[in-house]
Amino acid sequence: MPPVTEVAPGVFRIADTCQVYVVRAEQSAPDGTRTAVAVDFGSGTALDHLAEMGVDRITDVLMTHHHRDQGQGLPRAVAAGIAVHVPPVERDLFEHVDEMWRTRPVVNDYNLRQDRFSLLEPVPVADVVPEYRVREYGGVAVQVVPTPGHTTGSVTYVVERAGRRLAFTGDLVYAPGKVWSLAATQWSYTENEGPAMTVLSCYLLMDERLDLLLPSHGAPMDDPQHALGLLASRMRGYVDSRRPQPWDLRTRLTEPFQRITEHFLLNVSSNACSYVLVSRDGAALLMDYGYDMTTGLPTGTDRASRRPWLASLPALRRDHGVTDVEVVLPTHYHDDHVAGMNLLREVEGTQIWAPENVAPVLEEPLRHDLPCQWYDPIPVDRVLPLGETFRWHEYEITVHELPGHTLYAAAFEVEVDGVRVLVTGDQQDGLGIPGHRREILNYQYRNLFRITDYRDSAALYRRIAPGVMVSGHWEPRWVDEAYLDMLAQEGDELVQIHYDLLPLDEYDLGADDRLAHIAPYLSQARAGEPARFTVTVRNPTRADSKATVRPVLPLGWRAHPDEVVVALPPAGTADVDLEVVPTGPGARRRRLAVDVSIGDLRLGQHAEALVDVTGD
Repeated sequence: MPPVTEVAPGVFRIADTCQVYVVRAEQSAPDGTRTAVAVDFGSGTALDHLAEMGVDRITDVLMTHHHRDQGQGLPRAVAAGIAVHVPPVERDLFEHVDEMWRTRPVVNDYNLRQDRFSLLEPVPVADVVPEYRVREYGGVAVQVVPTPGHTTGSVTYVVERAGRRLAFTGDLVYAPGKVWSLAATQWSYTENEGPAMTVLSCYLLMDERLDLLLPSHGAPMDDPQHALGLLASRMRGYVDSRRPQPWDLRTRLTEPFQRITEHFLLNVSSNACSYVLVSRDGAALLMDYGYDMTTGLPTGTDRASRRPWLASLPALRRDHGVTDVEVVLPTHYHDDHVAGMNLLREVEGTQIWAPENVAPVLEEPLRHDLPCQWYDPIPVDRVLPLGETFRWHEYEITVHELPGHTLYAAAFEVEVDGVRVLVTGDQQDGLGIPGHRREILNYQYRNLFRITDYRDSAALYRRIAPGVMVSGHWEPRWVDEAYLDMLAQEGDELVQIHYDLLPLDEYDLGADDRLAHIAPYLSQARAGEPARFTVTVRNPTRADSKATVRPVLPLGWRAHPDEVVVALPPAGTADVDLEVVPTGPGARRRRLAVDVSIGDLRLGQHAEALVDVTGD
């Protein structure tokens, strides 16, 4: 095969470690030069053939995914002044890949994803590509379509040329009905997330009215409907061969929503349930929006293992008359309930309205020492006061504080189609049957559960008297008195269990054992410059007391003050402000702590915080 082949007017395929495509702009740049954009880069051979392609310079490289055969030559691109753009989910596997190499488990390793087929060294990334949108690169308009399957973060690029729609599909499809690698689709030890995602991606690409598929490995395919349809069919057979029962993946796309009432829908395709309130005029308000339309969760907790996307929204518009996704409300901050919110904002213009106890965690996740947070801050457009009612279109929605599953959670009460609905997030499973099965109260100590939370939430439910309660992971629960009685009884039992097991009469350490904490928990600071921290101390006794707080610092660091004595009211809290000056060379996750005594209770180095220090 010759090294350069023109596969469409002004579109060239370069044989390299993968097929690299160069798309020449149809018009010269303002300076008269002929520019082009490359899809993937291989070893960089394309730069040796610019004259053959009638190209003066490649301005941008768009990567379909992070594998090394796609981009081992990227340092050469960077040296040539070419901007590198990558899929959003996989950015860390390009510009921070050294961190993956430093921390990736190799012993007792059950993570089968091919993240180790990444670059050996980091490369600078100019930007991430805008999924679901069109952007111009080097004079070429490019549409970005999410197509997970070969990797979690893979994308396809669509370019129109001479009246035809060309799709650069990376390694999603090798030939009609075939993939380049099945191993790459295995994202966990026993499940089928990647093959199932390949099926969904094929169906979604079939809706794009394509004329030519240009794969990273394999020959161009001029009948995309046949090539993708055959692959979807064969891959469904593969998925079903590894399951006890067949999996109707097509229905996942065509019918992702289940009606609870006429205007209140449950998204049954997502990892955590999300709900849609539909207005008479076609506007939609979502309640929670995490990982839309999942096929399971890949192994790992790195960013490249967690992909938000918007795969259910076409069905919302097509089947339920939705014209705008105006607003999304989070019940709490956990990633499986909020992961897709930033993407919703970017693509749909959706506003994020958050309860006042949830908003601070969304906006400053690293300030809080909490599990299950999303990687990025999520800006909040409107803060919703707890205990108050707001109006959205024809609906009135009341926000109730709902600690239990986590301290920072809320329930939403709304009357829709004559039914009082209460959205409770992950508080309980809603599957209890009085006399036969206990309700599972979903509390976790690291989420800052408090001992009386479920007694309080049971009282809240009785006061509201909802017709149906909907949760974050389970079937809707139609409510009757017997269910409310059971929740009240279990809430009381939970309090008693903790009083029986913990020394609460002497010291109320709380369920979470936390009498002091430092904020921010993870921060960045420059050596030689002061950084500020707040230590919050809680009195575990029913009498007035005093707390003594002493900073514990790395050698050479300074703190002011170096000791604080603060008064604590009975069972109350107090804040202590510290100014800390780090020194020394840059380093990640330096540890500082506070040594705490409350009255005669010597707690020692009770709370810690982490600081990334940049050099002086």
